[in-house]
Amino acid sequence: MTENKKIKFAVIGCGHIGKRHAEMVTGNPEAELVALCDARSKSELGIEKYDVPFYSSVQDLMDANLEIDVVNICTPNGVHSDQASLVLDNNHHVVVEKPIGLSKAKCEQVIHKALGNNKQVFAVMQNRYSPPSVWLKELIDNKTLGDIFMVQLNCYWNRDSRYYKAGGWKGTKELDGGTLFTQFSHFIDIMYWLFGDIANIQGKFNDFTHADSTDFEDSGFVSFDFLDGGMGSLNYSTAVASQNLESSITIIGEKGSVKVGGQYMNEVEVCNIDGYEMPELPEANPPNDYGPYKGSAANHHYIIENVVDTLNGKTSATTNALEGLKVVDIIERIYELRDSKLLK
Repeated sequence: MTENKKIKFAVIGCGHIGKRHAEMVTGNPEAELVALCDARSKSELGIEKYDVPFYSSVQDLMDANLEIDVVNICTPNGVHSDQASLVLDNNHHVVVEKPIGLSKAKCEQVIHKALGNNKQVFAVMQNRYSPPSVWLKELIDNKTLGDIFMVQLNCYWNRDSRYYKAGGWKGTKELDGGTLFTQFSHFIDIMYWLFGDIANIQGKFNDFTHADSTDFEDSGFVSFDFLDGGMGSLNYSTAVASQNLESSITIIGEKGSVKVGGQYMNEVEVCNIDGYEMPELPEANPPNDYGPYKGSAANHHYIIENVVDTLNGKTSATTNALEGLKVVDIIERIYELRDSKLLK
């Protein structure tokens, strides 16, 4: 039996998420952290505990010619695609935090580079690993609910002055991209993973509390049809006072209804399916805790495990680059509708 190769990782961007990636790499016995990269200093970032080479630019990291299998990109959204393309051209696999890019065209550029260099691109969509998500996927794939009639996705979070700091990248159109890219793309990914692509998009958008802190809307009601049948809606906001309220998905089907809710789509609230007994699910992981605010489920160790196993030939990518592109494509089409309404 062939022994697994130890996969060597470098992490670009050492903020909250980058530190999480570094921690998960060092915690995996089949992975090794070999370099870190950030424009800020190592002491400013609080990453002195990692005794690996540190670089202040992606180009410097690439020029160092280290033995690297995978580069994890954990930088602001707007630079993901260009950095991924540079890394792929230097013959490394890539793990890209969501989104792969801020446009379908930018994502296509990354996929083109990956194909041309025979390298893998792993899109980070860790909510697929949560037990309720895995359970929903089985329900839909097995057609336990029969034909799907309606799907409602509700995402109501708090993002206020504790999150949007003056002079930072969050809230900017060029580097953040918008609420659906930064806060809610994980849940749009779950919807796409379960039900496929959408059409006939309609919507209303507003900026209730972020006019002075962001370049885009903080709230929206969006409705659409699924190409595979049924209709859906996405209702979202980051204008919720004080703390995150809800991330939920309600599915109305021919043979029954289910709702997965809680603050982070982590609790099965309703399972009403004719002749079906709800299984006992493993407990979901808690959300990532960033001090004054919280994010999605802390499932990044599954991402690193999947990358290691895929590169060792044991499995395939949980979220491939094409799926990452489709999520960006859906958000881009919603935002095209939003921008057309603002121009009127």
